[in-house]
Amino acid sequence: MSETKLDTKLDIMKQHGAFSWNELMTTDIEGAKSFYGKMFNWKLHDMEMDQPYTMATINDQDVAGLMPNPPGQETMPAMWGGYITVDDIEASMKQALELGANVLLEPRDIPTVGRICVLADPQGAFFTIISYFEQS
Repeated sequence: MSETKLDTKLDIMKQHGAFSWNELMTTDIEGAKSFYGKMFNWKLHDMEMDQPYTMATINDQDVAGLMPNPPGQETMPAMWGGYITVDDIEASMKQALELGANVLLEPRDIPTVGRICVLADPQGAFFTIISYFEQS
């Protein structure tokens, strides 16, 4: 894939309504790093954050994140979660609530990345909405 096509793809992923990020929460981060690194030939590198976080890359492009289950949720089954891009976190959260969703995590900033909010749809499926910060 050429650099121009990759840039275009990234721009599309930051459009309202696009699935733009995937993240694994797991009870065995080292096992997950070994499995996914070998399975998909991902290069993995740990990031400096307020919690352990591993970035997965292909051809120097970030493609997913891996992290241990949050404190207090250590026994939660491992799961992948998808992030859906929105133009405005607060407006999208309000719309989701009007449509019957529940807020699981109030909007919060992820430094240098964007603003997120975790919701559960009326059937109980959870998802994360994200509004990316403008990159300079």
